Amino acid sequence: MGKLRELKKHLRRGAVYRRADLEQWSHAVDRHLGELVKEGTLQKLSHGLYYYPKETAFGYAPPDEAALVRSFLKDDAFLLTSPNAYNTLGVGTTQLYNKRVVYNHKRHGVFELGGRTFYFHTKPRFPKKLTPEFLLVDLVNNLEGLAEDPKEVLANVDDRAREMDVKKLGQAVKAYGGVRAKRVLGPVVN
Repeated sequence: MGKLRELKKHLRRGAVYRRADLEQWSHAVDRHLGELVKEGTLQKLSHGLYYYPKETAFGYAPPDEAALVRSFLKDDAFLLTSPNAYNTLGVGTTQLYNKRVVYNHKRHGVFELGGRTFYFHTKPRFPKKLTPEFLLVDLVNNLEGLAEDPKEVLANVDDRAREMDVKKLGQAVKAYGGVRAKRVLGPVVN
């Protein structure tokens, strides 16, 4: 019981842990994890991934998505986004999507983490944070996956691209653009 208590001292509310993160404080980590999950101290999110719930006035808060993805990837090199972000561009996208996209260098596929589904895409390059220029390029790259009329959106994309900083947009097209993005946005940035 003393080792389990020792392990609990190192847990922080709201943190996501990999099994390997907790091995340093326990010689029987699987048994201790089982006990902590059974008593409700930890929640099992996925194979080898655990969450120490943070209490709020409304009950337990779900884990922060970025912390969840960071622990899953064992890496900080990722960009977490959603097709909903395209709606901020003012190009006629208005749909709301229940989809979280993770651009990263390690994993590809659909993974359920903590009851939420994430779409992981390996990409050679992506920015550290979302910018309007990246979003516009990403929108054109992923146009076929959207519910809106592509012709209407593309007409608005052209107008929006002409309002943006041409240098920044050109850098985004060069760094992140696929064939379609280079074809559609090339005339604006050249």
